[in-house]
Amino acid sequence: MSTSNIIVLCAFAFYMLLMIGIGAFYSRKTKNNEDYFLGGRQLGAWTAALSAEASDMSGWLLMGLPGSIYLAGTGKIWIAIGLLIGTVLNWFLVASRLRKYTIAAKNSLTIPSFFENRFRDKGALKIVSAIIIAIFFAVYTASAFSAGATLFSTLFSNGSPESAQSYYKIGLIIAASVILIYTLLGGFRAVCTTDLIQGFMMIIAILSVPIIAYVALTYDSSFSAALAKHGVSDTGAFMNPMIMSGENIKAVDIVSGLAWGLGYFGMPHILVRFMAIKSDSEVKKSRRVAIIWVTLAFIASFFIAVVGRAYISTTLDASTKESVFIRMIQQLFSGNGALIFIGGIFLCGILAAIMSTADSQLLVTASAVSEDMYKGVIKKDASEKSSLLIGRIAVIVIAVIAFVIALDPNSSIMDLVSDAWGGFGAAFGPVVLLALFWKRSNAAGALAGMISGTLTVLVWSYIPMINVEGELVTLGDSTGLYSLALGFPIALVMMVLVSLITKKPDQEIIDEFESVKTLDV
Repeated sequence: MSTSNIIVLCAFAFYMLLMIGIGAFYSRKTKNNEDYFLGGRQLGAWTAALSAEASDMSGWLLMGLPGSIYLAGTGKIWIAIGLLIGTVLNWFLVASRLRKYTIAAKNSLTIPSFFENRFRDKGALKIVSAIIIAIFFAVYTASAFSAGATLFSTLFSNGSPESAQSYYKIGLIIAASVILIYTLLGGFRAVCTTDLIQGFMMIIAILSVPIIAYVALTYDSSFSAALAKHGVSDTGAFMNPMIMSGENIKAVDIVSGLAWGLGYFGMPHILVRFMAIKSDSEVKKSRRVAIIWVTLAFIASFFIAVVGRAYISTTLDASTKESVFIRMIQQLFSGNGALIFIGGIFLCGILAAIMSTADSQLLVTASAVSEDMYKGVIKKDASEKSSLLIGRIAVIVIAVIAFVIALDPNSSIMDLVSDAWGGFGAAFGPVVLLALFWKRSNAAGALAGMISGTLTVLVWSYIPMINVEGELVTLGDSTGLYSLALGFPIALVMMVLVSLITKKPDQEIIDEFESVKTLDV
């Protein structure tokens, strides 16, 4: 291993030990399930905002999205636009009311328990919700593990396929182990505190690197000339958001990109941050911080892609495109030891993005299994100690499943995130919105919406049934329409129809719904 690699490893080791140390510190403060899964509802504005956004912006922000734009051009920007709109709407529409409603609904600690308490269900919603969470978070966590493994493989392999695969597996083991350790130790407070640190690290890294690269690039040359030098024959088309991969963008591509924004309403690891904020006034402060952060993050992610296309000396292909940010840092910070160490710190920004999402997903999965399945259905008189133990076992199990999924070095970070994001958005998004804002909604409708949304995504994205040039492909591949663009409205319509044709909610439920409007907590 070269001296530069050893210096980068030192930066990584320092960062990872810091994260584990935070987990050990908060392990002493975790006394019960509310502490472990919701931090005692004591999140401040900055911690809530940066934790929500850092847990949202996984490795796909620094690797998956820039890689897509790098290869196809700025026509891929519609995904970022959709997500920005979704972020804003989620903070304005959902955050405050969800926080209040979960307190009013028997102090619900998880999204599945909120569904059960909101609709006075007898267990079906809890079980189905917990199963959906376990399935899609295994895939989502795999995307984070894969990003961590790709980071190590890109940095430390010598270019040969055998070396790349070896370092991919080493990186996978290290990333999974560190995330697992501090999540098991400290629970929600450790995760949110590390997310706060990681949120700052991510924004510093993604803002600084493309700016430095752009200045270095245009010092004695034009940006267009640099793009042309690296294989972009039509620079105007590359920078045109209405052109993708050299062709005029289709309406289905714009709709699919914007549809990503619908996913926010159903993301358990983001929604749980809203539930944990300590007061309504803190929600308003968090909202401002979060929206500014995510706007800067998307702008920076875009510039990583376009500046990287012009700056990186070696043109990347479909198999290496997601390493654009890593290679920018390597090329910028080379030479002496001090520069390499600074580059290592910036590379920790990628680790931050990876870890801040995976830890949140593991924790939400643990809460679903522990609170909703074990304590909620299997053993209702379970002690706090045994329930916490089951939660920690669930963290390990889901981490192992995610590890196995991520073992394939050809895994696309963007594809894995896309599958999980669509699943959660379609399954939970309409249910959350109607539970919060439509008093006529009921348990039967919620169950119908949840199941129909999940099945739509699974059938659309995973089951080959259309023959295209002699090969069976999925409906999603054949039409180009993102599963969430179809799954969300289908789930919404199903929940409304089934709610209307089944029993009206009891007066107790309606009274609780109305009380949330004036609840001051």
